[in-house]
Amino acid sequence: MNSFIRTPRVAVALAALAALALGDVPAARAQNNGVSLELHANENVSAGTIGLPHFPTSHPYKNSSSDSAADVGFTFGRVHFRVMASKYTTNASADQVLDFYRTPLARYGEVLECEHGQPVGALTTTRDGLTCADAHGHHSHVHADVDSPHELRVGTPERYRVVAIESAEPNSTQFALVYLELPKDDDAH
Repeated sequence: MNSFIRTPRVAVALAALAALALGDVPAARAQNNGVSLELHANENVSAGTIGLPHFPTSHPYKNSSSDSAADVGFTFGRVHFRVMASKYTTNASADQVLDFYRTPLARYGEVLECEHGQPVGALTTTRDGLTCADAHGHHSHVHADVDSPHELRVGTPERYRVVAIESAEPNSTQFALVYLELPKDDDAH
């Protein structure tokens, strides 16, 4: 997510999320002069929550240093930010995982395939404007600990889903299902 820090709105979001992480409050609301602030955090995220089916032979990825699922976000007035992610592991190959998710992703629009932040194939930008880069032209790091070598993306630059291969070995593939809602870049209009 380092590339998102460049906008002031996202810096505010990250500060708010950090404040939430330091406290034991799962959600908070504040109102002042018609502007509301809402923060939320939830660990109960699954493939279905993200709007995708469960890969048949996968199970949640467990790691003592990080959670396997998270839903964090905030709303500040008209600015909204949300990340839902769920990590899985399977004995299937990375190609099998990607092939499985192409059809369910297609119900949300054109599916863009990216490798190391670059488009794979003829499609470089979807009709809705989604690319392999974030809204500001930088490769986006949608997972906290890994820069995914291979992804499928679908949606708009402000709201999209990602199936990301985090690591692939001969008998093990770790992947993440991610849903992102990013603040609109008002400066682009």
